[in-house]
Amino acid sequence: MNVAYLTDIEGRWDKLESFASGNPHVALEDGALRLADGVTFVFGGDAIDRGPHGRKIVDLLLRARKDYGERVVLLAGNRDINKLRLRPELDGNPPPSMPADVRSQPRGAQLRWILANTMGAKDAFRHRVAELEREGEKADDEAVVESYLADVAPGGAIRRYLLECKIAHRAGSTLFLHGGVTIENINLAPGRSTRARDVDQWVEWLDDFYRTELDAFEEQLSVSPLLTYQAPLAGTRFNQQSVVYARLADTNGNPLLPDAAAVGKLRASGIGRLVVGHTPSGDSPSFVRDRDFELILADNSYGRIERGSQLFLTEHEARVRAYTKLDDGSEHLVAFTTDRRDVDSPLGKRDRKTGHLVKGLLENGDYLLYRGLPKYEVEQLGEDATAIARRALDQ
Repeated sequence: MNVAYLTDIEGRWDKLESFASGNPHVALEDGALRLADGVTFVFGGDAIDRGPHGRKIVDLLLRARKDYGERVVLLAGNRDINKLRLRPELDGNPPPSMPADVRSQPRGAQLRWILANTMGAKDAFRHRVAELEREGEKADDEAVVESYLADVAPGGAIRRYLLECKIAHRAGSTLFLHGGVTIENINLAPGRSTRARDVDQWVEWLDDFYRTELDAFEEQLSVSPLLTYQAPLAGTRFNQQSVVYARLADTNGNPLLPDAAAVGKLRASGIGRLVVGHTPSGDSPSFVRDRDFELILADNSYGRIERGSQLFLTEHEARVRAYTKLDDGSEHLVAFTTDRRDVDSPLGKRDRKTGHLVKGLLENGDYLLYRGLPKYEVEQLGEDATAIARRALDQ
């Protein structure tokens, strides 16, 4: 297993460039991805929404899939799947929560409202305007609406992208998902009344569900079960029943391992590592560990330094290169290699008194500490090995 992993760049070409810059495994050449021999590239989902290059990124990922086949794995994120809603919603069936005064307005105003209020993408409309203008196309409100509808129409970029995606991917003892594994969703797939016997059957069932719903969209423009599956529960930021939208974190964004019973089921199927995006956890990938299981959260959104972190995985090792900004304002390179079999390492453990997660290593040898705080604030500190050794760390 040799995997280069990237997720949640959300329309930001600069994040793709920083991921590829100096990356020995994945290069960006003439607007296309180039993979080193023997490397599989896994994109963890959410290609669009928060930057003005969503169409360009989708085209690049589709080209990479065509060039490398099974060596490029695309996972469908919630921001990718939810665009399927736009065909019915802009064709006379708006979301129930859309105010009456917005329903009476032209489709451009309705699309602005849908993106901002139901897709967590308040700037997506203006990003699409910028992208259309850069491509020399019309960029008035109706042109923006038509561009989104074209994306999900037969042969459209998002439709083709989703058809190349899957929901879950296993490589050796590592499971890749967009959201996460919870006790509510482990070994369960929508439409099935029983739990899968193991992770491999579960991955198969999830893919069957996903493909069936995409086929239903082709035939009836109806993907209600898939859209429900990839969305948060009403009034919340969570959907722990969904591997696309589950969040492995507390309400302040502190990364957490799945429930012990869920980890047990994963371990019974030979899964010792879970890699996800979706939930922001600072500037660089977060590691959370117990003695025989590792969680890596590698979302690339909402950091102090929004770059595309480099993450490369073998069966047991993880190599990270990223940048972080500490609370004192200093910026640091995060660069380290870690082996998940090293049970004595403080990496991935948490201070039982303060709640700080030992999430990585700075280039200067200090450990990077992370703690999520209320109101989406975070604390990021550097601490030397001597100080870390004095902390009471839980596995």
